[in-house]
Amino acid sequence: MTAAPHSSADRASDALVALQGVTFGYDPARPVLQELTLAVRRGQITALLGASGGGKTTVLRLIGGQQVAQQGQVLFDGDDVGRMDRRALYAARARMGMLFQLGALFTDLSVFDNVAFPLREHTDLPEALIRDIVLMKLDAVGLRGARALMPAEVSGGMARRVALARAIALDPELVMYDEPFTGLDPISLNTAARLIRQLNDTMGMTSIVVSHDVRATFDIADWVVILADGGVAEQGTPAQVRASANPLIRQFVGKDPDGPVRFHYPAPSVQQDFGAERRP
Repeated sequence: MTAAPHSSADRASDALVALQGVTFGYDPARPVLQELTLAVRRGQITALLGASGGGKTTVLRLIGGQQVAQQGQVLFDGDDVGRMDRRALYAARARMGMLFQLGALFTDLSVFDNVAFPLREHTDLPEALIRDIVLMKLDAVGLRGARALMPAEVSGGMARRVALARAIALDPELVMYDEPFTGLDPISLNTAARLIRQLNDTMGMTSIVVSHDVRATFDIADWVVILADGGVAEQGTPAQVRASANPLIRQFVGKDPDGPVRFHYPAPSVQQDFGAERRP
């Protein structure tokens, strides 16, 4: 069950993550985000949607400190990620989990060792305790019995679940999912979506889901943010976004091939390319 809806003002007052007036571009002359402001409320699943190249993954990179905003603030639990020194940034990242596109498992490590990796890297826990934690995390995603398999021996959907177990190994406060449903069959997709919702609620986490799958994302999200032209085109509960009168949002939610986002790339007129003046 999703949490009760809250207004944008409520979200800002209880935000684990907040972007305030953020401008960023990999080429400063061509910003991907322009004065973007949004809030990710504690305990909820916030979905980031929008067209390809709209800045969704860039938002995750800014939160994780892989990139620094050229303007504005990226706040994690009230602290500006862009102003953190290395020690503070690493401490913040230890409170975050990340599920990368397609899982990004270490191919030369077993399922068990993939999940154990962050525990061995970031803690001094004894191996006996690491074993118990890894098995609990694998059990949470239904893969305790697959502990000895190698990544090449599991399906794409199973690999994504192994990656999810690794992402929650350190009991993070925030988990960021970058396209968690890409390339999954319907059964694996529904399993992944259910797990994201279940883990968020049972572990008391906060989640950000970047996705192009409108149906699966709307089914599990508490709050939806649709990015366009460097900013927020629409935000609200899934029901509020579905009811939007904005033509861009209606096109995106309805998956229409044409609308404000044009199907045809700008080209000379048909008459210019195929008109009488080109005929023998």
